[in-house]
Amino acid sequence: MSRFTRSAKRALHPLALLATTSGALYYMYRPRNIPGYEGPVVPPPIFGADGTFKLPRFPKLKSRLEQINDLKRSNTEEEYDILVIGAGATGSGVALDAATRGLKVAVVERDDFSSGTSSKSTKLVHGGVRYLEKAVWNLDWAQYELVREALKERTYFLQTAPHLSMWLPIMLPLDRWWKVPYYWAGTKFYDFLAGSEGIESSYFLTRSKAIDAFPMLKQEGLIGALVYYDGAHNDSRMNVSIGATAGLYGATVVNHLEVKGLLKGEDGRLRGAEVVDNIGERDGKQGERFNIRAKCVINCTGPFTDGIRKMDDPGCKEIVAPASGVHIILPGYYSPGKMGLIDPSTSDGRVIFFLPWQGNTIAGTTDEPAQITKDPLPDEKSIQWILNEVSHYLSPDINVRRGDVLAAWSGLRPLVKDPKAKNTESLVRNHLIDISESGLVTCAGGKWTTYRQMAEECVDAAIREFGLKPKPITNPPMISGTEHVTDDATLDGTCQTHRVRLVGAHGWSRTLFIHLIQHFGVETEVAKHLTESYGDRAWTVASLCRPTDKRFPARGERISQLYPFVDGEVRYAVRHEFAQTAVDVLARRMRLAFLNAQASLEALPKIIDIMADELGWSKKRMDLEWRETVKFLESMGLPQPLLSATRKQVEQGKIDFKSLLEWRMYSRHDKPGPEGDNQ
Repeated sequence: MSRFTRSAKRALHPLALLATTSGALYYMYRPRNIPGYEGPVVPPPIFGADGTFKLPRFPKLKSRLEQINDLKRSNTEEEYDILVIGAGATGSGVALDAATRGLKVAVVERDDFSSGTSSKSTKLVHGGVRYLEKAVWNLDWAQYELVREALKERTYFLQTAPHLSMWLPIMLPLDRWWKVPYYWAGTKFYDFLAGSEGIESSYFLTRSKAIDAFPMLKQEGLIGALVYYDGAHNDSRMNVSIGATAGLYGATVVNHLEVKGLLKGEDGRLRGAEVVDNIGERDGKQGERFNIRAKCVINCTGPFTDGIRKMDDPGCKEIVAPASGVHIILPGYYSPGKMGLIDPSTSDGRVIFFLPWQGNTIAGTTDEPAQITKDPLPDEKSIQWILNEVSHYLSPDINVRRGDVLAAWSGLRPLVKDPKAKNTESLVRNHLIDISESGLVTCAGGKWTTYRQMAEECVDAAIREFGLKPKPITNPPMISGTEHVTDDATLDGTCQTHRVRLVGAHGWSRTLFIHLIQHFGVETEVAKHLTESYGDRAWTVASLCRPTDKRFPARGERISQLYPFVDGEVRYAVRHEFAQTAVDVLARRMRLAFLNAQASLEALPKIIDIMADELGWSKKRMDLEWRETVKFLESMGLPQPLLSATRKQVEQGKIDFKSLLEWRMYSRHDKPGPEGDNQ
């Protein structure tokens, strides 16, 4: 072998190492078009040459009365292709999918959008790091595929609703050196599976860097941390936006309309449902009953799935095994504003998340068998367990107190069993689509992240089973507010929900709040909140805020002084987002009930007054709203002594807080100093 050949071989090794290292570095730090970080599809309005300022003109939804009349017409005119029962994430997703395929679809909900499980999630949009770990250790290909699909769906959230979704770095603290390579390999595999669907790569933090990023972290035994990225979102606002978008695409969408029975033809096949308007009963009238006729009925009622199935077949076996997941809300100072934390192995083996959300900190969840009830109460044992687990990860000098719990709730996760499986007791891994002999389609199980995929598969099954005829939409609604901008979706009768942008997405950008401040004179915190909750519809919300007669802010009266919710949001919820009760607004449009139960009680009189003005409520109806909302706030952790508070006591500030745990937590009186002076 020549000297030249030997020299070339010796040089080849470092060159190969250099090329490999360079390739890895480029892959990690290459420029990327990150979903959710794009500029607005529709630019913000500006002043014209003549000095005028034209606000965007968005299409309006039909009124509730108009939509109810459309439902009634199904008895005398063309019947619906699909009637969806339940307007949670899955039901609203089915309605949007069917509507964008050119099908005639209606969705009815006995309560409100996301009034059940869909508003009580952990607020994460994730593939599931823990599921990936199980897939690897158990060599479970099905579990692996579920993670891959969820990671793909995660990106669709950022693309179709960037104002309601965001990327969130999540820290995994490490207390053993052997965990560093173990979890590093796991998070890198998670990055690899996400591929082009991912954002920044996971990374390792030294002990000092971990403490700098998460100052509240316990330092004893800490050797470092791994940080990976997942998605987070505003769950009930996402749900409302899906329903509103379906409505703009032609779906008939009505909440507070309860199914009382299923209609069958002489052949025993389903032909629709009998419903009653629950709002009439709230106004002291008899709720109107009428029929809705449809070729296909889809049951998307989550934990209440078996109730609808028994309307179809009283002898059917129950398939839902509900599990209760309790979450608590702590003040924002418990976590950094833009980083979460995961404990993959708590004292009893469960996983707990500790995440920033809406300016506060959310911690959860538990996983216990539960009974199915409308508004389950969070049990004290679960709350204490979460507080105890949280304290293990925080610095010992931070006193984790029960009185710091601002809100707490229990959500029912509808785990399901396949009625056609040989072993009917085993739970399905993801979701279930079942069609009964009479033609009732049931879609149950799953999780928020995969709602869109569930809806797509459900509509596909309905089309096959009932011979439905999707068709192209040749004149789509101008959801963006301008005829010059449309989505990338090709509405040709196939599923396009991975491309259809939701209401508010088209004109949203990370700097939209500045334009809102400069035009309406709203506070910066309020402007950021409005754009992150409503996207480009923040223009409409801000315009509905009353002038303040102050130098600044010029518009926007806060509903609660502790949070950036303003009066225009209540009017917008009634006029554009189907809100019919105070709970609809307080819990699922503005989210205040999920952030602070006591602040919700204090804000309730303002909300009722604005809604009464919008909807023409009587004094009797206003009193009913007070009683029922206070009762609902019990399920959100409102302390027992406040459940008997009257509106007059709240308005006059005469509630006795001294019996509450929170009152005793703070120093409320000056104490004499060393020389007898008040210090």
